[in-house]
Amino acid sequence: MTHDDPRRSLLRRHRDFRLLWCGETAGKFGASVTGVAMPLIAVSELHASTFQIGLLSAASWAPWLVMGLPAGVWVDRLPRRTVMLAAAAVSLVLFTAVPAAAWAGWLSTGLLLAVALLTGTAAVFFQTAYTAYLPDLLSPADQPEGNAKLHGSASAAQIVGLGSGGLLAQLAGAANGMLANAATFLVSLLCLGRIRHRETPAAGNGRGRHHDGRGANRNGRGANRNGRGANRNGRGADRALRREIGEGLRLVAGDRWLRALTLYGATCNLALMGYQSILVAFLVREVGLASGTVGGLVAAAGSGGVLGAFAARRVAARVGTARAMILFELGLPALALLIPLTGTGAGVLCYAVGGFGVSAGVVAGNVIKSGFQQHYCPPELLGRITASAAVLNYGTIPVGALLAGVLGTAVGLRPAMWITTAGVPLAALVLLLSPVGRVRDLPTTRRPADPASAPAPAPGTAAATA
Repeated sequence: MTHDDPRRSLLRRHRDFRLLWCGETAGKFGASVTGVAMPLIAVSELHASTFQIGLLSAASWAPWLVMGLPAGVWVDRLPRRTVMLAAAAVSLVLFTAVPAAAWAGWLSTGLLLAVALLTGTAAVFFQTAYTAYLPDLLSPADQPEGNAKLHGSASAAQIVGLGSGGLLAQLAGAANGMLANAATFLVSLLCLGRIRHRETPAAGNGRGRHHDGRGANRNGRGANRNGRGANRNGRGADRALRREIGEGLRLVAGDRWLRALTLYGATCNLALMGYQSILVAFLVREVGLASGTVGGLVAAAGSGGVLGAFAARRVAARVGTARAMILFELGLPALALLIPLTGTGAGVLCYAVGGFGVSAGVVAGNVIKSGFQQHYCPPELLGRITASAAVLNYGTIPVGALLAGVLGTAVGLRPAMWITTAGVPLAALVLLLSPVGRVRDLPTTRRPADPASAPAPAPGTAAATA
């Protein structure tokens, strides 16, 4: 880690963060291309139904429900950079397979669903490892700037990616547009591979145990004498996995701040994915826009994320982190109600303005939430806490996508958009009615890994946990 003048930009003085930033920005660009290209493949080349389009979106997020909790434990046991490298390599191969199948005439809805499921699984491991890796890479003083830069560049990359996805689909075909996503994972692999920083082994987890293999070898020799040692070790590993999963869930469920933010994320994502999963079908089939126009319009709406990322810290410093979160998650997303009014001509501005407000609010809220978690959660449990919260947050995404597909089929695309977009600002009521809505700032005291071993709070100091 470099120790240059802290007044200089983090990107200029911190080589490893710069590489992580480049790799993550490239990945977000590719994901945005896929977010437009995949539904366009289903709509324009495979003539999929509204329900199948919703199912495709659900498949990308369903792995969180199955793999999210064990992934958090494994990420805490393994080198997180290695996990990210493996996940990026798997995604590179899978996304390359889509245009290859199209060239060979094997492209089908089933293949797209399989790719979405497998790349979604890789994303579970990458996102969990990435979230837990950043606090180890950056000092606490640099983390707010790092969060803002990563979220801001991700939003900018999404804007360019969304616009490029529609344009590539129109010029080269939707399936060929997936090559752009594959290339971004190659960039991510190269950047991650050049990072010099090596993580500090966390005490008390599986990674720390790997650094002293001599004790394990001694135990192994004793176990092998009676042949039952391997079975005992296997059962012990299963019990340890379940125990560590349970530990992460208890930390999230038992802490009022983590519980409130997790419940909000789950509710909000249900509504967000609800309208986003049928958005391309709505704009193409209901409004009558061309593929290139869809990409440009979605990109314009996504530009709100850049504004939100860079405004988050300034607004939070002025009004408080908790109040800023309420403002960003309730005030701006209320503009989502303009989206179902989208029409041709000047009517496209309804989506642009509504999407801009949602993007700005959600990204700004994510910046504040990321900073809170990095300071508040014990670093040796950050992978498990992140995964436990993510399972609940992201677990509602496939439900929202399926629900939108069912609604779009049953009542039509525009009524389905009304129902799902109304849920975006309503979800913020979870925050407003929680402890977050009653304080100026979120707590900054780090929550101890073992509450029983924590020192007693000083007189007059509010406790940071429930």
